[in-house]
Amino acid sequence: MTPKERAVAALTLKVPDKVPTFELEFQLEEEMFGRKFITEDLKPENLRKLGQKEKEAKLYELAEYFVHVYSTLEYSIIPGYGPGDMRVFWETGKLPEELVLFLKYLRELVGDTMMIAHHGDGTYSIPDGEKMFEFAYAIADDPEGVKERAEKMARDAIRRNKALQEAGIDCLLLCCDYCYNSGPFLSPRMFEEFIQPYLYMIIDEARRDGLYTIKHTDGNIMPILNQLVECRPHALHSLDPMAGVDIREVKRLVGDKVCLCGNVNCALLQTGTDEEVIASAEYCLTYGKPGGGYIFCTSNVPFKGIKPERYQLILDVWKRMRDY
Repeated sequence: MTPKERAVAALTLKVPDKVPTFELEFQLEEEMFGRKFITEDLKPENLRKLGQKEKEAKLYELAEYFVHVYSTLEYSIIPGYGPGDMRVFWETGKLPEELVLFLKYLRELVGDTMMIAHHGDGTYSIPDGEKMFEFAYAIADDPEGVKERAEKMARDAIRRNKALQEAGIDCLLLCCDYCYNSGPFLSPRMFEEFIQPYLYMIIDEARRDGLYTIKHTDGNIMPILNQLVECRPHALHSLDPMAGVDIREVKRLVGDKVCLCGNVNCALLQTGTDEEVIASAEYCLTYGKPGGGYIFCTSNVPFKGIKPERYQLILDVWKRMRDY
C-alpha cells in the first residue's frame, strides 16, 4: 500500500498493511535533517522582494525538502504548512500566492502517494485568560449572539477549507482545543449548544467535498467523547494521556465509529526514561492497532526541545510493531 492508502484505510476504519503514522506538526526538522522548514529567506516579506522565477525556485526547493523529511519519516500525511501571511487568509479566505505555489509543487512531487493536510477548524476553543470572562458573560447575557458568531465562524472556515482543497489539500486538521486536563471548558450541555452544531457543519461540508477530517483537542475529552463522535470526524487526535485519556478505553467505547490518533505521551519524550517512552508507544500500538482504525502519533507534536533520539525511540517501536 502507498502511505496515503494506509491513511485512508485507517481513517475509514479498515485494516491497512501497516499502521500509518504522522504528526500534526513536526518541529525537529533542523535537529534531525539539518535546517528549518521556513528559513529567513522564505518569510513573506523576503519572498516579495524576489522575481517570480526566483520565488518559484525557492518554493519548489522547499517542497522538495518537505518531501525528503516526511518521506524519510515515513509519514502518510504531510502537514502542509508552507510560507505566506496566513492572517490575510483567516480574514479574507484568500490563500497567499506563496502557499498556493508551495502546495502545487508539493502535490506534483508526491502525486497521490501521500495525503497533504492543513488546519481547517472554525469553532470556539478555550479562550485565553484575558477573554475568558468576556466569553462567559457573553454566553450568559447574549447566547443567541454567541451562536450567531459561531455560525459565521463555521461558514468562514468552510469557505477557507474549499480554497485549501482547490490548492491541493485532502485532509483537514481541526485544531481547536476544548478541554483542560480536568475536562471540557464548557459543560456537555453548553458544548452541545455552542460548539457541536458548528463543528458538525464544518465536518459535514468537508465530507461532501471528499475531504478527510481529523479532530484535535488536548485534555480530558471523556465527558464529551460521544458528542465529538456524533460530529462524524474521520478521526480523533491527541487522546491526551496527561489528562487521563486511555486509548484502550476509548477504543472499547468508540473504536468502531471513529479512527483514533495519538496517545503516545509527549511529556515522557522530554522528562521520562527511555523505558517509559518505549512502554507508552508499545501500549498505544497494542491497544490502538487491533482491527484497524488507528494512526500512530504523539499526544501533541514532537516539539522543539525534545531530543531527536527520544522521538526516534517511538518511531523504532512503531517500525517493530506496525505490521498487521
